Amino acid sequence: MAQVRMKVIFGHLNQRDQHAIVSRPTSSLAGGDVATDGVKFQYTLDNTRLTPAQRAFYEENGFLVIPNLVPHDKIDQWKERFLDLVEGRVESHGMTKMKDISLRNVKGVSGEMIVNKIQDFVWDEILSEHCMLPQVLDYVECFTGPNIMAMHTMLINKPPDPGTRTSRHPLHQDLHYFPFRPANRIVCAWTAMETINNDNGCLFVLPGSHKGVLEQHDYPDWEKGVNKMYHGVRGYDDVPKTMLCMEKGDTVFFHPILLHGSGDNRTKHFRKAISCHYAASECHYIDVRGTSQENIGNEVVELAKKRGVDNLNFKDLWKFRSRLVHGTSINL
Repeated sequence: MAQVRMKVIFGHLNQRDQHAIVSRPTSSLAGGDVATDGVKFQYTLDNTRLTPAQRAFYEENGFLVIPNLVPHDKIDQWKERFLDLVEGRVESHGMTKMKDISLRNVKGVSGEMIVNKIQDFVWDEILSEHCMLPQVLDYVECFTGPNIMAMHTMLINKPPDPGTRTSRHPLHQDLHYFPFRPANRIVCAWTAMETINNDNGCLFVLPGSHKGVLEQHDYPDWEKGVNKMYHGVRGYDDVPKTMLCMEKGDTVFFHPILLHGSGDNRTKHFRKAISCHYAASECHYIDVRGTSQENIGNEVVELAKKRGVDNLNFKDLWKFRSRLVHGTSINL
C-alpha cells in the first residue's frame, strides 16, 4: 500500500513509541486576536517567554531573531551528521536530498558539493534534536500554543556560487508550500550553523509583509536556471529588504506569510543553516486544488511518484512528514 511505503520512506515505522514528547509548561491557544492590557495581538499568544518588546516587534515585523539560542556543540554534531548522510556513511532512510542545479552534472566530487539541502529529517535520531530542543520549543509555543507539530524540517547547505547565481533563493512565502491553516499558528525556527552575512547569502526579509496575503508563486525567469521547487513571488525586486546577518546559534522565528529569500553565496565555503516549521496541532488541512498552491501541490505529488509513492495526495504526503513534539495531537 502507498501509505505503508510512505512510512518506510520517512522512517516512521516502529519509532513513534520510542521518542517521548517533552513535557513543558503550556500556554493558552487563541484562534484569533488576543487582547492584553487593551493591546490586540494577532500573531502571538500570551506567554511570558517573549518580552513585551519582543512580542510587539514580531507583531509589527513578522520575524524575531534570538541571539545564541542553540548550543554550538549541538550544531557541530548536526554538521557531522549531515556530512555522514550526504557522503553515504549512514543510511538516510528516505530523506529528500536536493541537488544544486549548477552542480547536477559534476562528477567525482564529495556529496557536500552536490547536495544543497536535506529535507524531512524529522525522524533522524540526531538531526531531529533541532526540532525538539526545549530552548526552541519555548519560543515556538508563543506562536503555536502548547500542542506543537514539527511539520517541515530542512538543513540548507548553500554552496559557493559558480557565477550562475543559482545558489540564491527567490523572494517567497513559506505558506505557499503548506496545505494547512491558520497561518497565524505556523512559525519557522531557522538557526544559523555558522556566521551568515551578505557575502555567503544571508536571509533577507520584507518587514511587515506577514500582514499581507499569500501571493502567486512561480519559477523566476533566471537565465542560468532555478533549483527545483524554488518558487518565487514577482514584483518586489525594487522593494527595500532587511538583511538578517546572524552568528552561529542565532535563531530567527518568522511568520509563513513573511516575504523572504536569500542571496547567492559569493564565498568559497558552504553556508549551512538548519530549520523547522511548526504548526499548532489544532490547525487543519485544506484542499489546494483551484488555488495558487495547486502548482506546488502537483509538483510534490509528482516527485513522490518518482520515489515510488503512488496514490497519495498533497495533504497525505504532509501527514507523513510531520511529528508531534509537544502536547497533544488534534487535527494534523
